[in-house]
Formats: sequence, C-alpha cells, structure tokens
Amino acid sequence: MSRIAYVSGAYVPHRQAAVHIEDRGYQFADGVYEVIAVRGGKLLDEEPHLQRLHRSLNELRIPAPMGDAALRIVLREIVRRNNINAGIVYLQVTRGVAPRDHAFPKSAKPTLVVTSRANRRPDPRHWEGGIGVITISDIRWKRCDIKSIALVSNVLGKQQAREAGVFEAWQVDSDGRITEGTSTNAWIVTGDLTVVTRAADCAILNGVTRLAVLDIITREGYRFDERPFTVEEAKAAREAFLTSTTSDVLPVTRIDGAPVGDGNPGPLSRQLRAAYLAHAAIPT
Repeated sequence: MSRIAYVSGAYVPHRQAAVHIEDRGYQFADGVYEVIAVRGGKLLDEEPHLQRLHRSLNELRIPAPMGDAALRIVLREIVRRNNINAGIVYLQVTRGVAPRDHAFPKSAKPTLVVTSRANRRPDPRHWEGGIGVITISDIRWKRCDIKSIALVSNVLGKQQAREAGVFEAWQVDSDGRITEGTSTNAWIVTGDLTVVTRAADCAILNGVTRLAVLDIITREGYRFDERPFTVEEAKAAREAFLTSTTSDVLPVTRIDGAPVGDGNPGPLSRQLRAAYLAHAAIPT
C-alpha cells in the first residue's frame, strides 16, 4: 500500500506530496512541527502535543491552519489511511507561500503538511546495555522552547554523535551546563537518588515525554529537582537517561566514553522506563 500524506486540504500519495518553492518553511524555516507517537493505532499524549503546537504557533505569530476538531480528524485519517499501528505522525505548519521577503507577508495562508510512518523495530541493546552520548557546544538560537523547523544546528550535532559512534549528543551552554540532546531531553540521577532535569526554560524544548515522566516521578514519590546540571555532574551521576517521543526512555551508560555509574542501566532508569511503557501501552 502506498503511503498517503495530507497537504493543505488534500490527501495525496506521499511520493507526489509537494509545497510551493516560495513556501516560507522552505526559504526561511518559518514554521513549527510536532511528532506524535502512535500506539495501538491511537495517538499518544495527543492533547499536550496540540497544546505545544499552539504555543509554538503563537510565539511565531503564525495562525492555526484549522481548528483542533478538524485537525484531529486529519491526524486520525492519516493514521487510518497509512494503516499505522505503531509509529509516528509528523505535522508541520509554516507561515505559507509568499514572495520572498524577511518581514511577515500581509496575506499568506498557513501550509499544513501531515505524514506518518511505522516505527522501525527498536534495537533491544539500547535499553539492555544503555546508550552512549557525547557532549558538544550548544550553538542553537535562544528560543529552543519553540518547536521550530529550523534544525540545522541539531542536524550537525546529531551527525557528530553518529560519527562518534554514539546515540546522541548532549548540548552544553556557555556556563558548562547541559541543556538537552539534539532531539531528546537529558536526565541524571544523583547519589541520593534525586532525579534531575533542566527546568523548561527557553534553552530547552519542553518534551511531551519529559512531562509524562515528570508525572510518573511525582505519582511514584521519587525525589526530583528541575535545575541545570554540569557535564562534570552528569559524569559523576549514579545514573543517566534521555527521553523523547521516538526514543521513549533510554538509559545513558556512557558520556564522552566514560561510564556512568557502573556502566550499566541503573535500577531507577529501568523503573521509570517500565512505568512510561505502561503509560504508553507499549509491550515490554
């Protein structure tokens, strides 16, 4: 079955999906996006994703392309037409098509694109033995709380991680504190079993999986602290892990080649992963 995409009012074969060459997303990265997990054919944590989408649109002063009720229908129809049981839905909204000029166009209709794909089979080694990360300088702009499609800095960082043979790169601000990964949020567990992650300021994206894990931590009564932490603190931590829509909760067992704790996934990371998988209804 051929894949189907939605492009500004029409369902079209994925291979034929296209936008105008003067779409501001193409020329200026003037747009935002969301990635929503699909589990059992249903959208996971749909509401917080839509809330974040509206926040990003409002921050960039891009009108919503349609009401939420209509958007929910489109998202579900894309899942249905592509027969997605476990996978993702990707939606992108740009300011629209207009003659190239940096200032906002006086009249432009937002462009909405929605696609979906099935998940690749996860590598069990990622949660059985943990994954490695490297640390790199955070060279992004100062509004990382907006889920902008301007991701070239993230692309460069992810490529550095791939070339280093590790899963992710954790970005470090000018004060030596970790902000987040190139597509994930960063967490550590201290010696006294306090879970630490950076507060949702303008230096990070407030991940939906991050919020779900914080809810689990609160519900289960674990100690946690939302604050910045340094590279040195991360390397000295008892445990570390990362979160994202596509990676769920993954233990980090190596930072810049050095083991975290005893070099194995820690018990608290495992517990939080199991609790998140239960929340997401993903078979363990």
